[in-house]
Amino acid sequence: MTPEAFIALWKDNPLTERAGAQAWFDDLCDLLGVEKPRDPDNYCFERGARKSGGGDGWADVWMRARFGWENKRPGRDLAAALKQLTDYFLNLESPPLLVVADRERIIIHTAFTGYPDEPREIRIEQLLDPEQRQILKWVFTDPEKLRPEKSTAAITAEAAGHFAQLAAAMRGRGEEGQNVAHFLVQCLFCMFAEDEQLLPAGIFTDLLKNGLFTGFLRQKSGPDMMSSAFWYRGTTECLRC
Repeated sequence: MTPEAFIALWKDNPLTERAGAQAWFDDLCDLLGVEKPRDPDNYCFERGARKSGGGDGWADVWMRARFGWENKRPGRDLAAALKQLTDYFLNLESPPLLVVADRERIIIHTAFTGYPDEPREIRIEQLLDPEQRQILKWVFTDPEKLRPEKSTAAITAEAAGHFAQLAAAMRGRGEEGQNVAHFLVQCLFCMFAEDEQLLPAGIFTDLLKNGLFTGFLRQKSGPDMMSSAFWYRGTTECLRC
């Protein structure tokens, strides 16, 4: 099957999730030139798996030592689909890739032990690009090609080095060590809270990226620096309205 034929058939296709999932996947295999799931022991549709929290479920497609795959109807919540897969993860023999798709988007999540998730999204129109098709083919043939370059430990060490440099710079301008430590812990919490959507999307990243309060913080010291920074951001946003 050519990319053009695949896109023409499946873009805006009205089939339901159940009616379209396996036919779509078979056509995707034809497009990529890979085997279709026909081996119940190693590579199959509807792989039964025990959920980590109890109860039974099914991964829509599973390939041993390659991936678990969850298909949804176009427009459905793929974050929820990923949550389904992670519930089965251990009982799918911990595959290195978790893939979620809604027939018009495919998102490849990396699940290599000791490495962060580096999602890659491929939209149906991008299947015209041979490089995007190759990335998708590696899901079936060579997941190692998709392993993130840096391990979680390496990223942590690098971040710790940056924080150490920042702490030294702050102390160098006269900040007390305890205040510096308190401020940096607040920064770490804000990064976590933004990732977990406990803070409005982008609020802390924008403060750092745009330097909105760099000059403002130079006039502040002590443990109230972070609360002052968010007050400044809120005031700035209000003035823009």
